[in-house]
Amino acid sequence: MGGDSVTSSTFSPENEYALEDDLPHPLDQSSNFLRDKLNMKVENDAVPFTGGNGLLFRDFDAEGGQQSEANQRRRLRVYKEILQSYTQLRIRSDNLKGAKSKILSYTPGAWIEPVGGMKASDYDVPTTTSLILLGPKGSGKSSLVNRISKVFEDDKFTSERAQVSYNSTFEGGTYFLQEYMIPRGETSFCLYDTRGLCDDPSDNINMIRDWIENGVRHGQLVIRKSDSASLRIRMKCKARNTRCQSSEIRKVNFVIFVVNGLAVLKSIYGDANAERQYAQMVAASFNCPYLSFKDDKPVVVVTHGDLLSHADRARIRVYLGELLGVPPATQIFDIPGNSDPATELTIVDMLHYSLERADRNLPQKQWTIFKVTRLSRRACSYLLLTLLGLAFLSSIVGNAHIHHASKPKHLIEWSAIRHLWLDLD
Repeated sequence: MGGDSVTSSTFSPENEYALEDDLPHPLDQSSNFLRDKLNMKVENDAVPFTGGNGLLFRDFDAEGGQQSEANQRRRLRVYKEILQSYTQLRIRSDNLKGAKSKILSYTPGAWIEPVGGMKASDYDVPTTTSLILLGPKGSGKSSLVNRISKVFEDDKFTSERAQVSYNSTFEGGTYFLQEYMIPRGETSFCLYDTRGLCDDPSDNINMIRDWIENGVRHGQLVIRKSDSASLRIRMKCKARNTRCQSSEIRKVNFVIFVVNGLAVLKSIYGDANAERQYAQMVAASFNCPYLSFKDDKPVVVVTHGDLLSHADRARIRVYLGELLGVPPATQIFDIPGNSDPATELTIVDMLHYSLERADRNLPQKQWTIFKVTRLSRRACSYLLLTLLGLAFLSSIVGNAHIHHASKPKHLIEWSAIRHLWLDLD
């Protein structure tokens, strides 16, 4: 799972199965059934290590071209690294309590890096750091909210906070933005559950741009241009009746992009255009320019991994890494529907990554920008003053032998320099 950097020097094709057998994945037979249903023509899982056009590398080129041997070696190396990270994650889960305490002690701006002479007081630090969940309909955003909340709840029997859509094909989902403080009752950071992305790229980009530029608020109704007239009327009527919209607008500090691992697997190996469109829609939305905070792209969470083998989950992350342009071992987090220490630690790692990036990308205060600009202007003025001073000295040397009754030229130049100095102060 994401967040681990593991060497693959001890990994060999022969011990992949030992690694897989050492990890609990009781639904692997279901995984094979799913792949057969997708007409994936699954060969022996050892195929990726034969060096040919194995299962791991099939159809990875977006344009359908042949892959170079160097690319295949690189993918194989990343694939091995990810597979080993599952074992490393289980070992690290012994320190789950310490990792959770670090998240619980977080306050907005606490992880700002003091670079370039900037301090925490130079940034516009919010009272609550806002992390927004984006992803296609049915990707598991609401379920992820519940899983994250459960990690930090003392009472494991507390009811789930976010409403989960049971049937993703039914017209439903999250039409109103929902804010969830993590943990419950605290104000350090919150998650925003959002309406799922659709097949219309322009609708998705307009929706994302509105949230990033104008902020988000609890209870805000989300209507798209492609929505039917009847749906618009129903949802607006519901919004008037509930009147639950918050007056506080929060700026989005970072984005968690959620994708359904099963749907991604269909995009990799499926033949139907509808199956491939899922990956295309994910890539178009993820690479929307509004989602880049300075140089940081969103963190990616892959869900529904409990229905797949670890080998398939590793392949999905390698594929998404190339599709989205992010490192699959450190920026793509595999969070299946399990309740175990390894999954909880993955959630904690993902939150740590997100909060750290949110702090790193906080905007500067206006007076700080003015201060930096003013310093730059003063530096230029001092440079000009130095040049004038040199010209003044040159004038004295050049005109030392000239004597006349009128006011010396160098005195006039010194007067101008003196006025400039007073203006700077």
